[in-house]
Amino acid sequence: MVKDRFKKYLWIVNKLYTTGGISYKDLAKEWKRSILNDEGTPLAKRTFDDYRHAIEETFDLDIQCDASDDYKYKLYDAEILRNDTIKSWLLSSFAVNNCIQESRKLKQRILFERIPSGNESLMRIIEAMQENKMLRLTYQGFQHDCPITVMAEPYCVKVFKQRWYMVARNFQKDHIQIYALDRILKLEKTEETFIFPDSFDAETYFSNCYGIIVIPEELDVETIRIKVTDQNNKRKYLRLLPLHVSQEETERHSDYSIFTYRLYPTYDFFQEILSHGPEIEILSPEWVRQECKELIEAMLKNYL
Repeated sequence: MVKDRFKKYLWIVNKLYTTGGISYKDLAKEWKRSILNDEGTPLAKRTFDDYRHAIEETFDLDIQCDASDDYKYKLYDAEILRNDTIKSWLLSSFAVNNCIQESRKLKQRILFERIPSGNESLMRIIEAMQENKMLRLTYQGFQHDCPITVMAEPYCVKVFKQRWYMVARNFQKDHIQIYALDRILKLEKTEETFIFPDSFDAETYFSNCYGIIVIPEELDVETIRIKVTDQNNKRKYLRLLPLHVSQEETERHSDYSIFTYRLYPTYDFFQEILSHGPEIEILSPEWVRQECKELIEAMLKNYL
């Protein structure tokens, strides 16, 4: 089956990637022990070569045999794989799932966050993106009292905080909007096509955003400075997991640091800042600091 063969492709890529290079002989030994090889069939050299060529074509990777290093097969563009978010995410997801399957005794000891419904719409959206086909979707947004049906041109999809979102041009309003997949009640791919604009770049579209809210017509990109204390190792946390790609640690003191960002100060950004409690304080610009202060005061009223 195609699905099983694709899993084998990913298994081979994962072995090449994690080992830094492996000989066919050692790979064949690993295959005998793999959970995917439930029938215990050997990995013939000819089959491996067929898989290798298919992997190169499918994933746009370069696999070569290094005769100077015990004839090990290596990924000669591993850096590209690391920097490609889709490929690295796919490979990582497969590796974790395969590890769990091979350690069934640990299954009840490995917990995942529950992802809301919406994933069933993802494949149809991606298909529509591939074919530049318009979507007819019925959507129940939180700001709507009742569902609305729109024609949408899907531009890109993005995952944020365990939820999938679609960026699409609302055909009726001639305006780009963001739709949460778990709030789509009905989705249909139509036969009507659209021209994907060359000027749209998904990474650029979100480059100045903390999360999923994009409102450039209402806000300007601001240089935001925050003070982060050393309490609960918060500074180390941010160094390891930056809040945004623009993050810079511009000052470092004995008990606190100053981090600087360039982004839109949207509501989801304020939510993130407040989620860290007293360990993070917005210093500037003043209007952003005051906006955060008003949110804190509104929260405080609930506890008076």
